[in-house]
Amino acid sequence: MTTAAATLASYAVSEANSRGRVHAEDHPASRSEFQRDRDRIIHSTAFRRLEYKTQVFVNHEGDLFRTRLTHSIEVAQIGRSLARAMDLNEDLVEAISLAHDLGHTPFGHAGQDALNECMREFGGFEHNLQSLRTVELLEDHYAQFDGLNLTYETREGILKHCSPRNAALLGELGRRFIDKKQPSLEAQLCNLADEIAYNNHDVDDGLRSQIITLEQLEGVDVFARHANDARSRYPGIAGRKLIHETVRRMINALALDLIATTRRNIADAAVVTLDDVHNCSAPLVAFSDEMRSEQLQLKQFLRENFYWHYVVLREMAKAKRIIAELFDAFMSDIRLLPMQHQERAREDKARAVADYIAGMTDRYAMKEHRRLFSVGNV
Repeated sequence: MTTAAATLASYAVSEANSRGRVHAEDHPASRSEFQRDRDRIIHSTAFRRLEYKTQVFVNHEGDLFRTRLTHSIEVAQIGRSLARAMDLNEDLVEAISLAHDLGHTPFGHAGQDALNECMREFGGFEHNLQSLRTVELLEDHYAQFDGLNLTYETREGILKHCSPRNAALLGELGRRFIDKKQPSLEAQLCNLADEIAYNNHDVDDGLRSQIITLEQLEGVDVFARHANDARSRYPGIAGRKLIHETVRRMINALALDLIATTRRNIADAAVVTLDDVHNCSAPLVAFSDEMRSEQLQLKQFLRENFYWHYVVLREMAKAKRIIAELFDAFMSDIRLLPMQHQERAREDKARAVADYIAGMTDRYAMKEHRRLFSVGNV
């Protein structure tokens, strides 16, 4: 169902104040423009690949851990709920949420770091920019244009951050980074929905993997408070039920805090229109100082006890070697690339190689590495 303009706040993005698409198209008959964006994203090749891309654990390590795909769906669910509560454009939030990781490399942040290092002399690599490149150029479906021809507002939301040098290359879309303008509230909301999702599902995945324990998490204030609340309400609760009841309380508390804080910020800034949002000196969608402090403690715990655990680091070290060795092999001889990537490599070899590697799933990257380097596969 199309988001009704009458239900949106005056400062929300709507079809009336949208900057439209690069390539003009007829208005969709039975959906909003932002629903069309969402549908194109879901039907894209890059979206399907997210099923086999690492969140924290490499895909083959377990069937129940989050992937980039399930993470994106969780972000969209949280984002839509927040948008509805604040009379923002749910369809736009959903589109941004589902697209925000389309350009992510295999093997999560380790893969991004490795590819960025490989690309250091060629302009670097950043997954937000790659997500934008994916929807603007690399997706190959439509006769009229390259990419998905998404609305300006969806593309704005995908691009969460950008250096001044890269912003200057992006034309109108990059102007806000140069002029110090804010993106739409919908885009701001997606940033924090992403944070809510990954902090809390990393707690769940960390416990499921047994790399972190309940006893360790009892030392984290936000987890301990909500775990004690669950125990108080359900005496004797333990195991997976305790974990789920704790995590759902943490997510709910973050959502309610964000809604209340954002409403106060909007009122204090006297925001009425979308232009008012753009002209604010800082983002309006935010957590309270107290909640932000609690989230910082949780992030530090996860970094020190989960992301930097030797089991995770060993897998990530192997992943970085795979990325680096694939990059070196393709840069040495572009004839090793599939034909469609060879054509692009004749124009910009390093970027074409980065596009090919970034588009790989975890298991495809491992398979390509075996094809190139395992003597048994000759």
